[in-house]
Amino acid sequence: MEKLEKNIGYEFRNKELLRRALTHSSYANERTGTGDNERLEFLGDSVLGFITAEYLFSTLKDRPEGELTKLRANAVCEKSLAVFAGEINLGEYILLGKGENMTGGRERPSILSDAFESVIAAIYLDGGMKEAKKFVLRFVSGATTDVKSATDYKTMLQEVIQKNPDEHLTYRLVAESGPDHSKEFTVEVYLNSNCIGQGTGPSKKKAEQAAAREALLLMGIKE
Repeated sequence: MEKLEKNIGYEFRNKELLRRALTHSSYANERTGTGDNERLEFLGDSVLGFITAEYLFSTLKDRPEGELTKLRANAVCEKSLAVFAGEINLGEYILLGKGENMTGGRERPSILSDAFESVIAAIYLDGGMKEAKKFVLRFVSGATTDVKSATDYKTMLQEVIQKNPDEHLTYRLVAESGPDHSKEFTVEVYLNSNCIGQGTGPSKKKAEQAAAREALLLMGIKE
């Protein structure tokens, strides 16, 4: 639990709240008297939605309601939450039943996203809105900084390069720094043997996207 708390960036006063947040229903069903994380997931979903909406409302003052709604949906969807959970290695700590554990439950997006929302609720109940907001914005702010945040720059770059069959792209991790709960990765993208872009981010995937974006801009391809 201490290692997970370091990944989360928050130390719980009530450790049982964190344990409950990590307890999947499959685990609870195998142990009489053990509660699962479904109620926490319900609360966490609401806390996450509010924090994300408030952040978008206060930072993107010129954006219409429709764009804000799309940005929020992108930031809090199951796929995004599963990625966020992966950034703190949450899957390693989820308590699963034997069946779920054997069939890859630790990597299942639905389980990861539910556990992530449950952790948000646990932080909120243990430390209040301030701590919950600090945790959520660590992930959400990067996913909602612009209406183009959902753009897949790697796919865009690949589509440009594949017009020339002899060309190929590779991504290389060149630097990694920071503590476990606040890592920063630097990635370079190469066209054959030539570096055409570099990017940094809180995960390898985001650093790759940033590198691809820089490559596109250097090619004169605007977003």
